Amino acid sequence: MSGIGVGEGLAEGDPFDEALASAVRSAGARFGGVYLLDPAEATLGLIALCGVSVDAFAPWWRTVFAIRGLTQDAVREERFVWAGSLEELAQLYPRVAAGVPYPNAMAAIPLTGVRHCRGVLLLAWTPGRSPLSRSERRRITRSAQRIAHVLDAAAVAPLIPDRPRFVHPHGPQPPAQPGLAATDLVERLPLGTLALDLEGRITFVNAAAATLLGRPAEQLLATLPWKSLPWLDNATYIDAYRMAVNSHEIVTLTVLRPAEQWLDFRLHTDDSGMSILITPDCASKPIARQPPSAGTPPESRIHLLMVLAAALTETIGVQDVVDLVADQILPAFGAHGMIMSTVDAGRIRIIGHRGYTPDVIEQLDGVPTDADLTPAGRALATGTAVFFANRSELTRLYPKAKVPQNSGKQSWAFLPLISSGRPLGCLLLAYNQPHAFTLAERSILTPLAGLVAQALDRAHLYETKHSLAHTLQQALLPRTLPTIAGLGVAARYLPASHGMDIGGDFYDLIRLTDTTAAAVIGDVQGHDMTAAALMGQVRMAVHSHATAGATPDQVLARTDRDLADLDASRFVTCLYAHLDLARQRVTIASAGHPPPLLRHPDNQTHALDIRPGPPLGLGIGPPSYPLSTAPFPTTSLLALYTDGLVETPGTDITETTADLARHLSRLGSYPLHELVDTLVRRAGRADQNADDTALLLLQHNRAVIP
Repeated sequence: MSGIGVGEGLAEGDPFDEALASAVRSAGARFGGVYLLDPAEATLGLIALCGVSVDAFAPWWRTVFAIRGLTQDAVREERFVWAGSLEELAQLYPRVAAGVPYPNAMAAIPLTGVRHCRGVLLLAWTPGRSPLSRSERRRITRSAQRIAHVLDAAAVAPLIPDRPRFVHPHGPQPPAQPGLAATDLVERLPLGTLALDLEGRITFVNAAAATLLGRPAEQLLATLPWKSLPWLDNATYIDAYRMAVNSHEIVTLTVLRPAEQWLDFRLHTDDSGMSILITPDCASKPIARQPPSAGTPPESRIHLLMVLAAALTETIGVQDVVDLVADQILPAFGAHGMIMSTVDAGRIRIIGHRGYTPDVIEQLDGVPTDADLTPAGRALATGTAVFFANRSELTRLYPKAKVPQNSGKQSWAFLPLISSGRPLGCLLLAYNQPHAFTLAERSILTPLAGLVAQALDRAHLYETKHSLAHTLQQALLPRTLPTIAGLGVAARYLPASHGMDIGGDFYDLIRLTDTTAAAVIGDVQGHDMTAAALMGQVRMAVHSHATAGATPDQVLARTDRDLADLDASRFVTCLYAHLDLARQRVTIASAGHPPPLLRHPDNQTHALDIRPGPPLGLGIGPPSYPLSTAPFPTTSLLALYTDGLVETPGTDITETTADLARHLSRLGSYPLHELVDTLVRRAGRADQNADDTALLLLQHNRAVIP
């Protein structure tokens, strides 16, 4: 971006630099950055970052615009978005908290009034920042407007660079010139010392640090540690650095310097940069030992969150969520016990557990959610995780709590499960020994609980809808088919494997007289509750017109008229077959439905040649449904089906229908109920069927005398 931010890169002292630095300073923020929306509106790209290392911020240079997040919502809805803590961020944007597991307070302010781009100013404060007052919000909004004004002055749309620009909050800085006395003091110290500026570059290194790091000072100055020291280019160091930068807490870690030299790093951070103290770790360590990572799991916390988040998206039911937490989250944090609970009528109901005996679970199940009685209740009431490093801490605050007396555990993390602002329950992680929960562990457990809550909420919703779908489907399909002399019947319905296991396919058999019956099969457009409800209405309409004595073509025409009155806005294919067992013939009318298969007494099978009319519900005027008649002698079989039985992606439906007819011919000796199961299984879609499948088999068993 030239000048104020277009094309070739920002210049020192550029008005954009000054506007961004002023926004960070006036807000009292620790750092700030400006994102712009790319022309395709696929991502938000960071163009400049003020007050924190650009490399430390590398995972967030780009962010997908389609997801919900602080910056996305600020741009999309043009509003001021605030998250005062990691807990609040996890409640509002669990996916964002999973990717930014640091205890910052953050605000996103839209850059409005820029004629050729859309963007957002992101500001972050140290943990514990109180909510912004109205005057502070107004001042920050004015700063964002100033940045927008500078961007709007560009002749062309600003470009998103491959690497964001670093802007110092106090303007261009001269090279560091430490006082000689201070330098002499540090040089005399036996421990290594490094100074890093806000960009993360080394500005000072004493002789002891150069010796311990194995590099001359001149090769280290003005470099990023993980660039000049390749053995620091790993997730453990980078993540510890990010934690120190974002939390301003003291972070310690132990790293292995080639060859076989372990070094202890202690990171101290403030608004001017970072100081690192380096000492040799004199404890005897085998080379295979994994270095500790400041209380975090051996992997990067962000990587661990991404792995667990991906696993949680694959869960379907409540038990899947419980099993995932027990099988993956427990060992990831070295915990020995887990209890997952939901809230029901003011009581905590346990839905899953590991590491606890049944008698303990029985005593803990159903305890009240009173925040003054249980730590789980407090976590739910405040929406904030509660940690106890040992038994005495918990007993002191909750002397009547059942957990320490009955569980045998020694330390606990009570994590509220909150989704869309609603408390769903609580996740308890417990340890057999006292366990001091580090800042790093708390920073990952909080957003992780948000992800678990979302997965649990989805699982509850899925199971509720699944139960409702099955209940509705069973209510709308016939419970049993009538017994008709001389006619064998078998039917199956298989819902699509995606969605709610519910759809609009239906079948029916209607007794008309002692020697006649009507067989119906149909397919309502869609695979949802609306399709199922409309299916029930169509089935009832067909049944009503058939029993009133209408001919097959009249039944379909009148049902089409009923759909027009309902204004259903969906079409329905339907096939109606009038069976005359005494005369041994079948009369068929079709509303755009696949033709039935007829197997003759010699087992030869073919699709009947019928002329279908238009599907029901198209609203194209009085439709015509031509009648087709075929012989239906004793031992012959008629197969009515929906297209889910014969549709295969990439294959012509006439070929799959002919293949089904050949298979039906080969199975001439199968009993009817075995035959219907065999045909459905053969469709090969029991686990991956993309469409509903209905199949109705009708066999003329013996001659019927009228």
